[in-house]
Amino acid sequence: MSFPIEQLARHPKFVASLRFLSETLRNRYDNGPRIARMLASHQRWLLSQSAYALHLEHDPDRPRSGLTVVALRNLITHYRIASRNTVLSFIEELLTYRFLELAPGPARRPRRYVPTETAYSGMFGWYLANLAALDLIDDGSRAAALVASPMLLDLAQPRMARICLAADLWREPPESVGLFLWTESGGLVVDYIMSRLELDGKVGDRIDIGHVDARALATHFMISRTHLQRILRKSAARGDVGWYESKKTEMWISRNFLDQYCGWQAIKLAAVDEAFAWAQSTSRG
Repeated sequence: MSFPIEQLARHPKFVASLRFLSETLRNRYDNGPRIARMLASHQRWLLSQSAYALHLEHDPDRPRSGLTVVALRNLITHYRIASRNTVLSFIEELLTYRFLELAPGPARRPRRYVPTETAYSGMFGWYLANLAALDLIDDGSRAAALVASPMLLDLAQPRMARICLAADLWREPPESVGLFLWTESGGLVVDYIMSRLELDGKVGDRIDIGHVDARALATHFMISRTHLQRILRKSAARGDVGWYESKKTEMWISRNFLDQYCGWQAIKLAAVDEAFAWAQSTSRG
């Protein structure tokens, strides 16, 4: 039985689950920054998940199926996620960093691409982390099931990606969250913030994050310090984040920001959950 969106967003363990997920994704960046950056902005997340889903949907009886520039461009532009040129640049970047390679076999048009082992490991780790976060809520065994049957990813990921693509509220995050996520590496900053939540059982209008060094954070995530400070100032002007006057470096986020983020993340995690339950049922049938 998978979680409905609203039940997830309101669950008393959900914030702790998101903190765990953010910590896990942050550690993945430390261990492999280049692959982690593929999911570090919302646009890149949508592009990456769409590309991987198209790859898994390849049908040998349909020569034009699978991951091609044309297929990804048509899918992405249908939802107005990015321009045609952005899609082409994205594919070229994946090839340059060897996250994609040409599909084996005779050369055909349109050219079909397949993920490399590095890209597969990255996507497997991402889905596994999300399943583990769900397990924390209900003491489930989803993550163990994926480890035991890795092929379940091939069924679950395309379904999850399609559900998220079709969800207007997922494609367009709330303004407070989108301020970060529509920028380069903004997702990494949000993961950092969420991983620092001080959960003491008392969640008021402000939730403590602790000491935040913007200069060190920008260096770690390889982004412009000026760019990061600009985002934080805009967020502060909205009342979504702030600093305690006494120390200036001690940061907080607003309850509204947390609620908006939880509601948005619940859409994706519900899709992850539903798609995995469907994959398990399908594989047994």
